[in-house]
Amino acid sequence: MKKIRVVVVDDSAYNRRAITKMLEALPEVEVVGYATNGEEGIRRVIDLTPDLVTLDLEMPRMDGFTMLRILMATTPVPTIVISSSSGDERVFKALELGALDFIAKPTTVISDELLKIQEDLHQKVQGVFKLNRERLPARAEQKPAPVAVTIPPRTEVQPALDIVAIASSTGGPPALQRIFGAFTERLPFAVVVSQHMPAGFTKTFAERLNRSCGFEVLEARDGDVVAPGRILIAPGGKNLLFTEIDGKVMARIVQPAPSDRFIPSADAMFSSCARIYGARMLAVVLTGMGNDGSKGVREAKSSGAQVIVESEESSVVFGMPREAIATGLVDKVLPLDGMAREIVQRCCQKG
Repeated sequence: MKKIRVVVVDDSAYNRRAITKMLEALPEVEVVGYATNGEEGIRRVIDLTPDLVTLDLEMPRMDGFTMLRILMATTPVPTIVISSSSGDERVFKALELGALDFIAKPTTVISDELLKIQEDLHQKVQGVFKLNRERLPARAEQKPAPVAVTIPPRTEVQPALDIVAIASSTGGPPALQRIFGAFTERLPFAVVVSQHMPAGFTKTFAERLNRSCGFEVLEARDGDVVAPGRILIAPGGKNLLFTEIDGKVMARIVQPAPSDRFIPSADAMFSSCARIYGARMLAVVLTGMGNDGSKGVREAKSSGAQVIVESEESSVVFGMPREAIATGLVDKVLPLDGMAREIVQRCCQKG
């Protein structure tokens, strides 16, 4: 089997050795080079043509952002950011510039704690074989555009559906930014999101989305009300479920089950949402590795919900969409650029 050839870019010698050790624990991975800064990293990528780069953001001479911009413009290569900045907006800036994904370093000091990221690193590296490589630079260039659909005056709009539940993973943050950036005003439906992300990053992610969206975007807290014009993002490392009390639907933030391989779990969110909303729910599956969401799609559809899925042509990784389509229960498959318009059309109608 062809090996995944990796270049490790980090100014810390300890980190380079530790990341190399973790990577080479996978028999299908070969670390072919190292770099201590962005300038050296670009030279290594040009000389060695790797399949993947792991990238630190804070480095001397040329930082990770500058290197990422140059790579995506000249030599696009899948890049995983390994960052110690929990909750730092820099991670999301890197994703917007074209990074494939990120992994949170557990500590900023030299420590064996770094080895705790091994399982996460292995999972994301193995997904490189499933990448749509053409989408890496294309996603970095895309900017949100207004929804290309006529929305009736607010006084005339009635919700056809009450809630949109969205699942996403690898490639998801820029995709969500593109969809929500197209919602230029609050509309009469709620949105809930399970984006696979570690603890400490989703609050910053929600705040970043909130600045470019007509909806109110929040990291979900236990007891938050699910309301029209509001987007709740499942907190990293936890599951987002729902309960109905006195006619109000509220968020429940719970520890993941041992069976939940991907967290926050889209399956858990879809299933919980479907039990309350039934036919007044729209389930959306975006780009991502794995099969999270497919079980939840079955439960949502059995409750009468509608299901739409991102197409292979625009997905960075087609794993989650493919598994959802394999259920035979998807109502429509469409590219990312049409997703915001489709959501509005399905959820809004004239009164």
